Amino acid sequence: MPLKADLDAIDWKILKELQNNGRITNVELSRRVGISAPPCLRRVKWLEESGIIRGYRALLNSPALGFDVVAFCLIGLNHQSEAELKIFSEKAKAWPIVRRAWMVSGDSDFILHCVAPDLITFQTFVIDQLTSTPNVDTVRTALTIRQVKDEGLVAID
Repeated sequence: MPLKADLDAIDWKILKELQNNGRITNVELSRRVGISAPPCLRRVKWLEESGIIRGYRALLNSPALGFDVVAFCLIGLNHQSEAELKIFSEKAKAWPIVRRAWMVSGDSDFILHCVAPDLITFQTFVIDQLTSTPNVDTVRTALTIRQVKDEGLVAID
């Protein structure tokens, strides 16, 4: 599979380290990837400016904050015109309980990753928001039991 960006081995090492720890200092990052600090910082800036690094965020422990329910909703629409897909996309972006969303192919049109404080809140969202949304045909939910893996989004060797 061809890469969309021209990255060398050092760039890949930088990406791997930053994906594992976005708060690493530039000095420590440069030591781990085997170059001095100034060129390391230039490379990181280039990776950011080119959009390869989209940003940095804290990974929160949702159960510790009282958000105990993680679920996925598979949504099927009645009509899949570009306008209808866009309307549903905008709705999904506006729902706070929806943390990530994907338009997909296959039996469903969207997959929503939802996080809620409790089952009642999640059920209320499904009944009052999802099923009552115009053009929504089917809603299938899958409650998670426990998370078994939590890695960065890209597997880097």
